[in-house]
Amino acid sequence: MKKKIVVAITGASGSIYAQQLLQQLQHLQSQIADVGVVMSNNAKQVWEFELGNETYKDFPFKFYDKHDFMAPFASGSARYDTMVVIPCSMGTMGRIAGGISDDLITRAADVILKERRRLILVARDTPLNLIQIRNMQTVTEAGGVICPAVPSFYSLPKTVEEVAMTVVNRVIDLIGLEQDTYRWSEN
Repeated sequence: MKKKIVVAITGASGSIYAQQLLQQLQHLQSQIADVGVVMSNNAKQVWEFELGNETYKDFPFKFYDKHDFMAPFASGSARYDTMVVIPCSMGTMGRIAGGISDDLITRAADVILKERRRLILVARDTPLNLIQIRNMQTVTEAGGVICPAVPSFYSLPKTVEEVAMTVVNRVIDLIGLEQDTYRWSEN
């Protein structure tokens, strides 16, 4: 069955992760029924600062305003399978953990959790305080997956993009999409 995926991009540092994920989803479109994207205002500013461009506008996915509560994934009846918040700011995680649905990102996360579907938060902050750790615990206990943006190096990445892809490849696996990537002891 083809996946229906929500990608939310917040203003945490790590726009490269979102960029790489959107690129991979383009390559894997044969496995995907729909991708809806929502970005916070800060996410756009951080993307432009960190990546030096506005290429988020170039992806062939439908983008929704962060206040568009008419977006299909604002309701469980739309049956989106998975939501990825990449990168996920600690503020967004805190609002999700607290059940505060004050914008489309947090509303969609609330819907995904209540429908018992897959919520993946790519946390991008360090060090962590106790409040953040408890928010991670709350999200995990509610059924979400915390996937810290911690790259791996056993595939011997050579570029910043390859380093970022080690995280994105984990996210793709968590979504349940098939991909050709480095596998420990298989390559």
